[in-house]
Amino acid sequence: MKKNYDCIVIGSGPGGEGAAMKLTKSGHRVAVIERHDQVGGGSTHWGTIPSKALRHSIQMLVDYKRNPLFAHTRQQINLDYPQLLMAADTVIQEQVSTRYRYYARNQVDLIHGEARFIAPDAVEVALGEQGRETLRADHLVIATGSSPYHPADIDFSHSRIHDSDSLLSLEHTPQSLTIYGAGVIGCEYASIFCNLDVKVNLVNTRDRLLSFLDDEITDALGYHLRHQGVIIRNNEEYSRIEALEDGVVLHCQSGKKFKSDILLWANGRSGNTTGMGLEEIGIEVNHRGQIEVGKDYRTALPHIYAVGDVVGSPGLASASYDQGRFVGTLVADGKSDWSLIEEFPSGIYTNPEISSLGRTERELTEQQIPYEVGQAMFKSIARAQITGHTVGMLKILFHRETLEILGIHCFGETAAEIIHIGQAIMGRKGEANSLRYFVETTFNYPTMAEAYRVAALNGLNRIF
Repeated sequence: MKKNYDCIVIGSGPGGEGAAMKLTKSGHRVAVIERHDQVGGGSTHWGTIPSKALRHSIQMLVDYKRNPLFAHTRQQINLDYPQLLMAADTVIQEQVSTRYRYYARNQVDLIHGEARFIAPDAVEVALGEQGRETLRADHLVIATGSSPYHPADIDFSHSRIHDSDSLLSLEHTPQSLTIYGAGVIGCEYASIFCNLDVKVNLVNTRDRLLSFLDDEITDALGYHLRHQGVIIRNNEEYSRIEALEDGVVLHCQSGKKFKSDILLWANGRSGNTTGMGLEEIGIEVNHRGQIEVGKDYRTALPHIYAVGDVVGSPGLASASYDQGRFVGTLVADGKSDWSLIEEFPSGIYTNPEISSLGRTERELTEQQIPYEVGQAMFKSIARAQITGHTVGMLKILFHRETLEILGIHCFGETAAEIIHIGQAIMGRKGEANSLRYFVETTFNYPTMAEAYRVAALNGLNRIF
């Protein structure tokens, strides 16, 4: 049986959902193909939602144990990792149900199965016991996401060796954990497990944590992770991994060895393109399974687009959704009157939380841009004192002469929320993007938002 559509979207993660919703609301007949049993993609089931839900649950546990009001009962609370996973699963199912309603309400055909290109305009979907189905469309969007990178010499079938997907099926709380890779995923899980009193080794292949962030912020992160008991080792490369009956040993090229109950491999991701028949229709993928696209997210075949993690950086659910909507607009209207922003906020859900937007001090120095810094330490903000989350800071980088905001970096509880106030001002054009906005605006008191006023005044005092 063969069905025709205006557009076929492969993958129901943020990128695929963004494209499908834009297209169906524009009157196009759309089919979404999802290879898993439930919609939502990796972001909902193995990435963004579960890890952030875990982090939130553990933060609540930490807050409870630190609160003097509950000092007489704190020893009665003893939660393990599987119990926390159950709380995350509740959020996942709510997200899945919501997305099913979206597709049904907007009359998008949702097909569960494995998609493979059999022609530039047609895919064959393996439906399991139901056989196969051929779908054809004038336009196609590949939004298949990514998976943890698996080096060939590591046995991921061993019960003590995990990636960020299989870790969500762990049925016990380990006594010790070695994390290889100190990127976003590695740092987030280091924060999660150390607050469960797990001994954590965080092995970094680079000279500092999260080197794409502002140096002061990453220095603070390293300090607080160590304060929470994490052992951080920078500039290390693995030579082999030895799985034993009583543990697993990470052997490094430097000669160091790290033995722990389990190992989490968190070093890189690969695009989900295997078995899709892309090479046969003229679309090449790189060594990490990622698809090369232009600025308009077209592949080598102009009627086929690719969005989200399958095209590589930035690998953020928020950016993937916008890429999908952007492509949906191009397909529906033949052009797009809006462009994707080049500077988007990053949110890293460590403990404490990190969010960043714009350039760092290192970048501004290299570019020889005259800048100044405005800071607000959370320990001096009334709302932080009330909640007890006094660790952290808001840092605004601005041009000394024009007062244009060049970068915003936040470290501390709710940092990923706080950043959006600054983002709204940075997105304004010309003189409207000015540090003075924060000085001349009234903020509710007490709120974390008033950190912007404190930081702006601090910065102005440095130049006037």
